[in-house]
Amino acid sequence: MLQRLTRWINQRWPLDRLLQGLLDEEVAGGASFAYSFGSIVLFLFALQALTGVFQLFYYVPTTDHAYDSINYLRTQVPFGWLIHDLHYWGANAMVVMVCAHICRVYIWGAYQPPRELTWWFGVGLFFLVLGMTFTGAPLPWDELGYWALEVGTSIAGTLPVIGLPVKELLRGGGTMNQLTLSRMFVAHVVLLPGVMAALVGAHLVAFRTSGNVGPWDPARRRRSGRFWPDQAYRDTLVITLVLVVLVGLCSFAAPPVTGPADPFDTSYQPKPEWNFLFLYQMLKLFPGNFEVLGTVGIPLLGVVAMLVIPFLDRGPERSPARRPWMMLFAAAVAATVLAFTVLGALSHPGAAAGGRNQEGGQQTGAGPPTAAPSDQVTAGRKLFSDQGCSGCHKIRGEGGTTGPQLSGDTLAGRSDDWLATQIRSPKSHFPSTVMPAYQQLDKAQIEQLVAFLKSVRGSGENTTAPAGGGAGTAPATEPSSAPRKEGEKRLPGEAATLIGHAPHGAEIFRRQCRTCHGSKGAAPVPNPGAKGGKVPSLNPISKELYSNDAATFARQIDVYLQHGAVPEGQPALKMPAFGDSHTLSQQEIAEVEAYLLSLNGVDRAQLVHPGMQPVHFFLLVVALFILGGVGAVVFRREAD
Repeated sequence: MLQRLTRWINQRWPLDRLLQGLLDEEVAGGASFAYSFGSIVLFLFALQALTGVFQLFYYVPTTDHAYDSINYLRTQVPFGWLIHDLHYWGANAMVVMVCAHICRVYIWGAYQPPRELTWWFGVGLFFLVLGMTFTGAPLPWDELGYWALEVGTSIAGTLPVIGLPVKELLRGGGTMNQLTLSRMFVAHVVLLPGVMAALVGAHLVAFRTSGNVGPWDPARRRRSGRFWPDQAYRDTLVITLVLVVLVGLCSFAAPPVTGPADPFDTSYQPKPEWNFLFLYQMLKLFPGNFEVLGTVGIPLLGVVAMLVIPFLDRGPERSPARRPWMMLFAAAVAATVLAFTVLGALSHPGAAAGGRNQEGGQQTGAGPPTAAPSDQVTAGRKLFSDQGCSGCHKIRGEGGTTGPQLSGDTLAGRSDDWLATQIRSPKSHFPSTVMPAYQQLDKAQIEQLVAFLKSVRGSGENTTAPAGGGAGTAPATEPSSAPRKEGEKRLPGEAATLIGHAPHGAEIFRRQCRTCHGSKGAAPVPNPGAKGGKVPSLNPISKELYSNDAATFARQIDVYLQHGAVPEGQPALKMPAFGDSHTLSQQEIAEVEAYLLSLNGVDRAQLVHPGMQPVHFFLLVVALFILGGVGAVVFRREAD
C-alpha cells in the first residue's frame, strides 16, 4: 500500500528525487557533531513557528488584554505553560545557537570563496533573529517587554537626521500605545518570519550549491561520508537533546512574570533584552554629542565588518592556527561583547530626580517643577526612600498615611537641629511616637535627610501638623482615605485579578511597608494600644488570610491593601488604604500581593490546569529520550 502511494506521488511530484537530493549528500570529512549547529537552528526556527501559531489561538494583541491573555494561556490552558515557555526559551536558544553557528563557520573559514553568499545569508538571518527578539519582547505588554521596547526605540531615536521618524515609525507615534503593540505584532508574526523563511531557503540552496566545507585538515578532508544515516543520526540526537534541555528550562525556570505594563511606574528600572545589553552598556561610554558613535558608529561598523570578512580573508588556509589575525580579531570582539553584556546585566539605571531614569524614559516627577536639587537633596531623597519613610509619610500627595504629611506647612519653623534630633531620637520630642530611632545613620546621612526635608517644606498641600504631633506620629484626625467602618462590605479591587511580579513587589514593600512590618514582613514593630501590641506579621501571615490557592490568597489580602484596617483597641498605627487613597496603583498593589504570596510559599502565577505538572512532564520526556537513544543505538548496530 505504501509503495503504491509513493509511486502515485512520484508520478505527479518528484518525491524520490527530492529525498535523494536531501539525504544522499556527501559530507566532507565524514559525519561530525560540529555540523549539527545549522540543523539545530533550523529545528528551533520550526519550533518557534509551531509554538507561535498555538499561542495565536489565545493571544489578544491589545494593550488591555495582551497580558491577561498570555497569563490565561499559561495558567488555565492544559499544557499552555509548555507552549508559552517553549516559545520563550526557544527564542533565547535560537539567539545562542545562531551565534554559535556563526562562530563555527568563522573558525572553520567556511566563508571563503565560493561561499560568500552562504555567509551573507547567514549574517542576514542573525540580524533577523535579533529583530524577532526585539519585536517579540513587548507582545505580552508587561513591564519587562514594555520598557525594553521603550529603551530600544529611544536608542533608535538618537540616530542623526532620521532618528525621530524611525522612532515614531516603530512606536506608531510619539508615545507607546496600541499602535506600538499592533506594529510589533505584525512585524513579529508576519513580516520578519516571512523574510526569515525566504532567507533560510536561500541559505540552504547556497549551502548545497557550494557544498560542505569539511575539516581544515587536508588529510581528513579527503575522507567523506553520507548525510543519511550517519550525519542524520547525529543531528537527530543533538536536536532531541536540545529539546530535552528546553523542556527542563520550562519545568524548572519558568519565564518571569513582571506584571502588566505601567507607563507611570517610576520604581521599575528598565533595560533592554539580554542580547542587546552590550549595546545598552556601551552607549554609556558616549555621552552628549558623542552618543551617535554608540548608536550608529559601532553598530554600523559591526555590520560592515561581518559583510566584508570574506574579502579580508581570501587565502587558501582555513586552519585557525594559520589565520592568527582573524582569530585574534574574533576573540577581541567576543570578549568585548561578553564583558559589556555582563556589565549591562549588573548595572542599575540611574534614576533622575523625581522620575524615570535618564537612560531611556520620560520624566514623571511628582508635584510642580522645581530647581535642580543639590547633591545633598538628591542623596537625602534616596535615603528617605531606602529607609522606608514613605511607608508612613506622604510628600506631595504620595506615600503612606500613618505619619503626618511632610510637604506643605507640617515642618514650618523646624530648625535643622530639630529635624536631626527627630530623626535620631523622635521620642525626645514626642514620647508616645511609634517612629523608630534611626541611630544607624551617620552625621552625613542625617544632614542629607535634613536637606531633603527642607526642600519639600512649604511645597505641595498645606497640611497642618497634628496637635502634639511630629514626624512619625499618627494623625490626630482620620484622613479622607481612612478604612471603611466596621460592618461595611469590603470587596477586593482590580489588583486581585492581576498576576504581579514578586521581585518588583519586594521593592515597593521596602518603600511602603517595611517600617511597620519589618524586613520581609517577619519583624513587625510595636503598636501601642492595639490588641496584641504589635503590627500583624505577614511572614508567616495569619491562617485566616492564608490559602494555598493563589487567587483566593490574593483576594483575601487585597481587601486590606485596598481599604486599610483599624486594629482592635486604640492603636497608634493603622493600616493605610493604599487603593482608596491612590497611594499605590492597582498594578503596584498586585506586585505587593505577589511578593506577600511568595513570602508564604505560594506562587501568584501558579498553574491552575497544567495538563501535567512540569516536573512530571520533564521526567517523562527524559525517560522517552533514554528509551529512544537506546533504540537508536540498537537499530544502528543491526543496520551495520
